[in-house]
Amino acid sequence: MSSPQDLRYTKSHEWVRREGDTVVVGITHYAQNSLGDVVHVEMPEEGDAFEQGAEAAEIESVKAVSSIYAPVSGTVLGINEAIEDGPEVVNDDAYGEGWLFKLSLADASELESLMSAEAYGQHIEAEG
Repeated sequence: MSSPQDLRYTKSHEWVRREGDTVVVGITHYAQNSLGDVVHVEMPEEGDAFEQGAEAAEIESVKAVSSIYAPVSGTVLGINEAIEDGPEVVNDDAYGEGWLFKLSLADASELESLMSAEAYGQHIEAEG
């Protein structure tokens, strides 16, 4: 599956979609596929503030528990509550209904440090 062109990506397999002064954060198709069936996501709390690269959440699958890192600095504005009742939506729709949380965008210039879809594709080829 190719990565959507309108998103930005981290080396740790998070994606970001900018919506004005807010970003929506999720994990990539590659990440969810590598994890296997997602069984639980430990979400951040609304109001939690993170620096870029800080651990913001944990995702548990049948294979492993992995950290999810804040791709940009900001404050949690909301979480995807549907994930708490049905974490498998991360596997089913990683780039859509499987989003994890929303952050305020503290420093828009941090988006420039993230990878384009093309660069992310090259990154996962090199990793795999």
